[in-house]
Amino acid sequence: MVFMRKIIFSTVFIMLSICFIGTVSASENSHTVLFDQGHNQRFLIDDNGELQLSGLAEIIRSTGLAVNSTKDKLSDELLNGVSVLVISGPFEALNSEEVKSVVHFIENGGKLAAMLHIGSPFDALLERLDIDRSNMVLHERSNVIDADTNFRVNKLSDSPLFSGLSQFSAYGCWALNHGKIATGIATTSSEAWVDLDGDKTLSKGDMVGSFDMVVSGSFGKGSFIIFGDDAIFQNRYLDDNNRTLAQNLANWMTIK
Repeated sequence: MVFMRKIIFSTVFIMLSICFIGTVSASENSHTVLFDQGHNQRFLIDDNGELQLSGLAEIIRSTGLAVNSTKDKLSDELLNGVSVLVISGPFEALNSEEVKSVVHFIENGGKLAAMLHIGSPFDALLERLDIDRSNMVLHERSNVIDADTNFRVNKLSDSPLFSGLSQFSAYGCWALNHGKIATGIATTSSEAWVDLDGDKTLSKGDMVGSFDMVVSGSFGKGSFIIFGDDAIFQNRYLDDNNRTLAQNLANWMTIK
């Protein structure tokens, strides 16, 4: 769909501008939540499929915030006036200039919500936020749903993000290791493990313990929440608990 605005003068311009859905200018961004969809994301806010993010977008809109998306490279100009940047499930890495712009955005009071699908596209940004990730997704031996990479999380902090929740569900989550900036606010059981040697079985060379799955922190004037999993907010997995989590995330986005 194409939005077109025409202003006709006596002799000069016929067309003033053409703007495409998915690409927004900085002037359109004021008081908005902006979803990055320019890094080969497969799960999008304008698609109603079961693995898409239209449900999350609708929950955010219900708070009164505008929701836009962009396929443009992230830049200071693009993020000017944006309230919250969401980067969910990229398959391509942010380049160095984009990372600088995202960090600058947070430092100047913006909020970042990031969700990992594969880890490597986030590595440069996570490093700037003093966060590390596991080499493989987590496996659980407690609260397993249908496979040991799909499990319920019930070790939650008293963060407002988990208001009204005793648990939520994750479906293929990376362990996160916060540094000096962030704090772990949701963790696995002490029986979780990371397949360090890649043999797909729990063995002597693997790491066993309680791992952070969600971390949050402040940076400059802004703040961020990093989720080790993006499936949490996909349409298929928005059960009552995950929907409450999404609503709490949306409420966090409204706080200035």
